Amino acid sequence: MADITLISGSTLGSAEYVADYLAEKLDEAGHNTETLHGPELEDLKTSGFWIVVSSTHGAGELPDNIQPLFEAIKEQQPDLSNLRYGAVGIGNREYDLFCGAIVQFDELLTSLGAQRIGDRLDIDVLEHEIPEDPASVWVESWKELI
Repeated sequence: MADITLISGSTLGSAEYVADYLAEKLDEAGHNTETLHGPELEDLKTSGFWIVVSSTHGAGELPDNIQPLFEAIKEQQPDLSNLRYGAVGIGNREYDLFCGAIVQFDELLTSLGAQRIGDRLDIDVLEHEIPEDPASVWVESWKELI
């Protein structure tokens, strides 16, 4: 089974709840998980498996607790060619930059050699009052790809 680090970027807590929920489902499937809410780059292995879960703040911006990690990755440009990851965004489709934070993170990781596993999940809070519901469906297919 895989060791998976879940990273959440959250303003009001919904991305943290989703990350914790995904960790629970992955643990139940026999994987080892660690959930970090706004970690520093130094806290992370740049190989293995990550799942990044981020809400979008303001006009497509990253939440404050994950912005430093994003900036550190962008500035330090680590080799992420041994990293495989999943991406989950939470947003509101009424905004022009729907799930803009996870789109930025997804593009950054890919540009540094990381390989996304499966499709990115973009959760619309207007369609899903409980974001864990679509995340539950997504993680079932995602864990089959690792």
